[in-house]
Amino acid sequence: MRGPYWRCASRRSCIFNMECMFGPVLWSWPSTCGFTEDLCQIGAGVSLPGIVAAKCGAEVTLSDSSELPHCLEVCRQSCQMNNLPQVHVVGLTWGHVSRDLLALPPQDIILASDVFFEPEDFEDILTTVYFLMQKNPKVKLWSTYQVRSADWSLEALLYKWDMKCVHIPLESFGADKDDIAESALPGRHTVEMLVVSFAKDNLNYT
Repeated sequence: MRGPYWRCASRRSCIFNMECMFGPVLWSWPSTCGFTEDLCQIGAGVSLPGIVAAKCGAEVTLSDSSELPHCLEVCRQSCQMNNLPQVHVVGLTWGHVSRDLLALPPQDIILASDVFFEPEDFEDILTTVYFLMQKNPKVKLWSTYQVRSADWSLEALLYKWDMKCVHIPLESFGADKDDIAESALPGRHTVEMLVVSFAKDNLNYT
């Protein structure tokens, strides 16, 4: 994968372009906005993980807060720029059982890129994941997150919701660097990856 480059379309947004083995992947980054498997990305934001998954052939549903219509529009723009009309965009608010959440089909994978950044949201996120796990007990949550405090932990909440997690070493897929894909990220930030599943599931992330 080659490094991303970007150009500012206006003072309020930028258009990014990342080259990968499947061709260019475009996504919109507004300054105002924070295979055959079925896949749902929660808190999609600029949607890059879900867009790449769709480019790889996954059946993807992108979601962000139903209270942030501008973020949902960003998801739609990313789909349009990448010619992915089949990707669904839905508004899901963490911790709320909405009509859109009830209507989602069973998922195989849930992607959550850096959603664990406010401790007060942790349980709402896991509540939403738990509901999706009820539809498919084999579903797994794949998440990367920036470590912002050594005092924050998911352990008690995972136990409460009958879940477990496995940490994936970044070096296992060549991501233990300061400049992934020739970018300046993650720099000096500590980033970790984990896979969450039901506690009784024999989790195998390979």
